[in-house]
Amino acid sequence: MRRPLVPTGAARSWLSLAGVGAAAAGATFVEARRRMAQTDKVSAVVPDADLLRGIGSRITTPLLPDDYLHMINPLWSARELRGKIVEVVKETETAATLVIKPGWGFSFDYRAGQYVGIATQVEGRWHWRSYSLTSAPTKDQGHIAITVKAMPEGFLSGHLVNGLEPGTIVRLAAPKGDFVLPDPPPGKVLFLTAGSGVTPVMAMLRTLDRRDTMPDVVLVHSAPSGREVLFRKELHALAEKHPTLRLHEQLTDDMGMLKLDELGDVCPDWMDREAWACGPPAMLDAAEKLWKGNRIPSRLHLERFSVALAGSGGEGGTVTFQKDGRTVEADGATTLLDAGEKAGIQMPFGCRMGICQSCVVPLLAGSVRDLRSGTEHHEGDRIQTCISAAAGDCILDV
Repeated sequence: MRRPLVPTGAARSWLSLAGVGAAAAGATFVEARRRMAQTDKVSAVVPDADLLRGIGSRITTPLLPDDYLHMINPLWSARELRGKIVEVVKETETAATLVIKPGWGFSFDYRAGQYVGIATQVEGRWHWRSYSLTSAPTKDQGHIAITVKAMPEGFLSGHLVNGLEPGTIVRLAAPKGDFVLPDPPPGKVLFLTAGSGVTPVMAMLRTLDRRDTMPDVVLVHSAPSGREVLFRKELHALAEKHPTLRLHEQLTDDMGMLKLDELGDVCPDWMDREAWACGPPAMLDAAEKLWKGNRIPSRLHLERFSVALAGSGGEGGTVTFQKDGRTVEADGATTLLDAGEKAGIQMPFGCRMGICQSCVVPLLAGSVRDLRSGTEHHEGDRIQTCISAAAGDCILDV
């Protein structure tokens, strides 16, 4: 008589886990159907992510849904937004578009011009940055896209452009930002961009094209040469398709830098247009000065990719993250956001340059210094971790 097969200890553990996972999935489906049966909306075919997360958390306690979901699909997570790199499209020698399939819980109801946070793991650590979405928002698209230019001093940008392979799982943060067009758009628009500053504007142009609502638009874009103009072929195709879209390329290697006090030479009615500008800090500073000088600052909308941290650094010190319980030593030139992320702490963030206020946390003790202005903050203040450094030992409510 043949002896019955008896699973080993390891096999029993896997079978048990699979059984519990199957039971959790079945119970979740039954509960979801029960919830949907209570609604009068025939269109409610699939429950939302928050409902499934809540049900899953209750029926899988003390384990978490992620303990099962990750085994089935790495994009299913109850803890965080995730995405999978589907394609890496080379745009120029130093730039690429990353096509990303977001996982469970991502909302495609973003606005053209907004940015998204993305993190990838390099040498065992997760590194976060924010990049403008270049895909036009549509609820049924299934994918998003960001276009990244590798900067000489940019550790992560170079990795995203040259080091990611299709299939890589990344972390995502929900889209944010106020650099967007109103709906409906103004009748006359000026886009003033340089380098990778064209990326949020590309999303706007694609959206206007898709909706067939292209107003009177002038795009003034600067790049060193034609081969370094992002989306050049598509931009020219859009200009040919829409008579109301005029493109001026300022190829600086041959034409020199565009002097904004001569903007009227390429766009004579620029003062009559609502303007959106994105590019290097020097260009944006000059634009701010020009629009203010002509007493029309409200017609200028700016998007900055970096901020000058001109303030003197703090003294540095021991930074304690109260909720997490970790401490790190940080010098006076390292932002508290960078210090926390390098220590593996999940820090709140948004624009990473002191504009959106997403990184604000309470300072429980000690002192920190604003690296832009040199202003010192003390116990009880709410501080922006992306532009502040330790000015001695400090404790953050993170």
